[in-house]
Amino acid sequence: MSVEAAKNPYSVGKSYSQIDDDILKPVESFPTKLWYIAISITGSLALMMFIMIGYSFYKGLGILGINNPVGWGFYIVNFVFWIGIGHAGTLISAILYLFRQRWRTTINRAAEAMTIFAVMTAGLFPVIHVGRPWFIFWPLPYPNERGPLWVNFKSPLLWDVFAISTYFTISLVFWYMGLVPDLAMMRDRVERMQASSPIGRFLLSMKKVVIRALALGWVGSGRTWTHYEKMVLMLAALATPLVLSVHTIVSFDFATSVIPGWHSTIFPPYFVDGAIYSGFAMVLTLMIITREVFKLKEYITLKHLENMGKVILVTGLIVSMAYTTEFIMAAYSGAKYEQYVFLNRLKGPYAWAFWTMFACNVVSPHFMWFKKLRTNVKFLFFISIVVNIGMWFERFVIIITSLHRDYLPSSWDMYVPTVFDYGILIGSFGFFFTLYLIFVRMLPSIAIAEVKADEASDHLAKGMGH
Repeated sequence: MSVEAAKNPYSVGKSYSQIDDDILKPVESFPTKLWYIAISITGSLALMMFIMIGYSFYKGLGILGINNPVGWGFYIVNFVFWIGIGHAGTLISAILYLFRQRWRTTINRAAEAMTIFAVMTAGLFPVIHVGRPWFIFWPLPYPNERGPLWVNFKSPLLWDVFAISTYFTISLVFWYMGLVPDLAMMRDRVERMQASSPIGRFLLSMKKVVIRALALGWVGSGRTWTHYEKMVLMLAALATPLVLSVHTIVSFDFATSVIPGWHSTIFPPYFVDGAIYSGFAMVLTLMIITREVFKLKEYITLKHLENMGKVILVTGLIVSMAYTTEFIMAAYSGAKYEQYVFLNRLKGPYAWAFWTMFACNVVSPHFMWFKKLRTNVKFLFFISIVVNIGMWFERFVIIITSLHRDYLPSSWDMYVPTVFDYGILIGSFGFFFTLYLIFVRMLPSIAIAEVKADEASDHLAKGMGH
């Protein structure tokens, strides 16, 4: 092997100590004014959301815009949207790991964290949408005092409970186990730290206790690494089917119904691809912010961002094909109700939402054909936001336009969101970004051990070249 062949576009080219210092700088340094401003804004939005949720518990769901035909409003739109956001983390971590894709290394940690936070955000909405959240334990199948009254195992809403809880558990374990080698390295660095003031010494001792516990006694021996690699491989193999199954089951909430516009066999692959599409867009948004704010351009390179742009292009094309297939299926179905739903989307009262979705999801990814635009950080950031706006509107179009005009014109009605709908929507973004901001201040946002392993592989390859 030649030295040229051994070169890797993702190589950092730094010593191990430099890698530690660069990636741990946001964790070990004092928070900046920018971080305080950001978390003040996001925390305020999250607090507003929880106040509104508490008020809805007190007053009931009548404060929302939902009505008789549109029983599902923003809450379920937000639920499907945030579950979709959580897909890219497991895809990057599990599937790209199994295929040994090098470009996952510096983005997988933040993507996995994004998955955890997105699923936590999504989990809020079914709880508050049921109207009586104090009975939310009813979907859990356990021996109970209700006698023969059990959950309906034929309901896709119950399937959601099992699929999402399983997905969250596997993703959390996968994320945490990947953190263990880095936590052990942080433990060793903290052990060498000293504090002068009594309060400082107390806080430092507490930090040492917490990190020692989280590091699980990791020593980094060859035997430990062997078991670790087997464990990661096994978790990746378990997590990979979940990428396909979770949003497939979420799509069954719609596909197993008889409502025109929902009763469609294309929904499972359509929803899975849309989830990956929106998830990668959110990863791109977070990676660009992290890259620029924490000066990590040597680790999150333009090549990483370009690869994510290519994934957005491919998944965007598949979503476009799904939209086209939906209309073709409706046209050839001969079912006048089905045909009317899609005509209503094109030129009905919610046509503005459909065309917003179309512009964001179908038109915008085509800019990714051009390498000059795929490697323009500002443009990628803009496209990532546009795609997620479009994917939120996609869920809005699917849910609202199929419900507000059903089989009987006498029961038609318009869905008009209230200030509480909008407030909880905006607050969900505040909650998500608050969790992410806390994460980047408490834990390394890049997998240090994996970066070092890749650097070691590069050095070994260069040695073989000589």
